[in-house]
Amino acid sequence: MNWLSVYPEIVLLAMACVVAMVDLFVTDARRTPTYLLTQLTLAAVGVMHIGYFNSGLTEYGMQGMVVSDPMGHLLAFFACVAVMVSLVYARPYAGARDMLKGELFTLSLFSLLGVSVMLSANNFLVIYLGLELMSLSLYALVALRRDHAISTEAAMKYFVLGALASGFLLYGLSMMYGATGSLSIPRVFEVISAGAVNKSVLIFGLVFIVAGLGFKLGAAPFHMWVPDVYQGAPTAVTLMIGAAPKLAAFAITMRLLVDGMVGLAVDWQQMLIVMALVSLVVGNLAAIAQTNLKRMLAYSTIAQMGFMLLGMASGVVNFNTLSAANAYSSAMFYTVTYVLTTLGSFGMILLLSRQGHESEEIGDLAGLYRRSPWYALMMLVFMLSLAGIPLTAGFYAKLAVLQAMVSTGVNLYLWLAIAAVVLSLIGAFYYLRVIKVMFFDEPTDNSPLTAPTDVRLVMSLNGVAVLVFGLLPGGLMDMCKRAILLALAS
Repeated sequence: MNWLSVYPEIVLLAMACVVAMVDLFVTDARRTPTYLLTQLTLAAVGVMHIGYFNSGLTEYGMQGMVVSDPMGHLLAFFACVAVMVSLVYARPYAGARDMLKGELFTLSLFSLLGVSVMLSANNFLVIYLGLELMSLSLYALVALRRDHAISTEAAMKYFVLGALASGFLLYGLSMMYGATGSLSIPRVFEVISAGAVNKSVLIFGLVFIVAGLGFKLGAAPFHMWVPDVYQGAPTAVTLMIGAAPKLAAFAITMRLLVDGMVGLAVDWQQMLIVMALVSLVVGNLAAIAQTNLKRMLAYSTIAQMGFMLLGMASGVVNFNTLSAANAYSSAMFYTVTYVLTTLGSFGMILLLSRQGHESEEIGDLAGLYRRSPWYALMMLVFMLSLAGIPLTAGFYAKLAVLQAMVSTGVNLYLWLAIAAVVLSLIGAFYYLRVIKVMFFDEPTDNSPLTAPTDVRLVMSLNGVAVLVFGLLPGGLMDMCKRAILLALAS
């Protein structure tokens, strides 16, 4: 058994237990010792992951049930960063709403552990184990404000629909096991490639797997939980749901569909294309009608996941995988930059919220430029990035996906790229509306914006990162390409 392959997960599990124990003895209302210990843990685990990524090695552990490869480690590093940033933004908000308890930190660490387990999974059972650990932690986080009816309702919806999605995925995986006789992803790949399996059973299982993945990604037509949960959950928890879990969803899509079932790519790519188009249409059109900022960003997420799926769906063309590395690395780059932008946009909602008041409506941003030009400029960067305007990370991410589709040379992908651009232009409307409200409307509240030093610093770094990855995307893109190439080679 190779323990080296799961060292970061072991450290994370041990420290989550330590944080839970230490918090029992903390009397400080701001939970400073718990907070600092959690952040140090996340930083240490992140450093371990980036070290493993730089080594470029692929190792197998636990009798081949887990894989330690550069793709998993790079995504795990960004997941650690996402949770660190989320907790920085969430702390003042949680403190004002009696949510700043040890559970916020321990459940965040356990949800990250679930994400890490999924990122390193090489077996159906390990994927499901990580998925449930992450999901159960997030259900509990959504219901953290027990006296808040809307949050409790959101937790119930999330729990019921999440259980349904897990059931879909589990049923699909059991069908795959029945057809191939193995739970190991490499073994499933070998059996499918040999072509000695009943194709109809495989396709039946594949439909349920893709449906389960669609739920976890929040892609239409499996998106019904996203707007209600994003709006109903405390904003600090919405940020947790919208960031690191998206990296895990991308990873298990790669592990299951590409590593295990690339022999069925013709079938699952058709499903992904339909999901992507429906997501772009539903997400962009429904977002236009929203006045609640969190709900608007939820529909925006659905549209963004649609764009990412287009990248995933253009890897295998006419039964050859020549464009696979280009397509999957562009989808990975898209997911990472989307998470980065989401952290900033929801972080701004947390920053604007104050004691007894949730700044959730688009109207709450009115006149933000007059109250705080710097924060208005940061929000401007995040909105432009989500819209895919040049000089931001979101623009290059969209360009990379479109380039991956067009370079296949297939007419279908060319038309899909045109449709994606048109739907993105429609979607630009609701992002520009937010910018218009911030810069040109009269402020409803003239009080100056105050925030702790760490929040101001991280928000500024967040905005600068979105710009830097837009102006100089080469470094991150090369890391994604290297991770995907090594994952495909193993």
